[in-house]
Amino acid sequence: MFILKRQDVEIFNIKHPNLDQLIPIINYQRQTFRLLQIFPLNQAQEALALWRDLTDNKGKACILLEEPDRYTLWGKIKPEQLNVHAKVSNLSMQSLIKGSLLLLQSVYAEIEDLLGARQAKFFQKDLKEFINKVDLIEKSPEAVNYLLQIDPLSANQLPDWQEAQLLNLLQETHRLGKRYFGESNFTINALESLEDMSKDEQSGFIQWLNQSSLGKLWQ
Repeated sequence: MFILKRQDVEIFNIKHPNLDQLIPIINYQRQTFRLLQIFPLNQAQEALALWRDLTDNKGKACILLEEPDRYTLWGKIKPEQLNVHAKVSNLSMQSLIKGSLLLLQSVYAEIEDLLGARQAKFFQKDLKEFINKVDLIEKSPEAVNYLLQIDPLSANQLPDWQEAQLLNLLQETHRLGKRYFGESNFTINALESLEDMSKDEQSGFIQWLNQSSLGKLWQ
């Protein structure tokens, strides 16, 4: 929809109604846009490709913002969407991180169980390439193993992620899942892994996911 320079817009931070964090938003031409994804400068082509896919192929209204040290992708939302349902009023970032890790680990486990160890190794390699491209976790040889083996339900110290990073991870998890499983409904089994969470956390996480920019992917 729009490719803009940083000086073309003003970025505001508003308090998330339920989570202890700020939400970056852009108001442009009487429309509101929320941060979806962050790309370093050396990923200009990836940022442009995703922006084109969302706008041309999926009919989304998006802004690709060229900033001094990065590219950011913003998706249009209705102002009332900033106020999520009361069911997630007590949902913490830790709960969102926990649910996101459960989905990632479930997709990996399904690949290992159904497609074998060789394909699981390829998945690890793909995940490592993704981690090396984004600001998600400290880049180290153990980063992939950490994300795939950590127990989200009992970890004393989960990754310190923000909402945009979670959406980034979940988008890549879905993309990889579709690559390995094709058009099969792999998301169904993945979402079943959320049953290990408490009922309130599970309900809140699913509602947050459905209301996010990735809701249709994981339905």
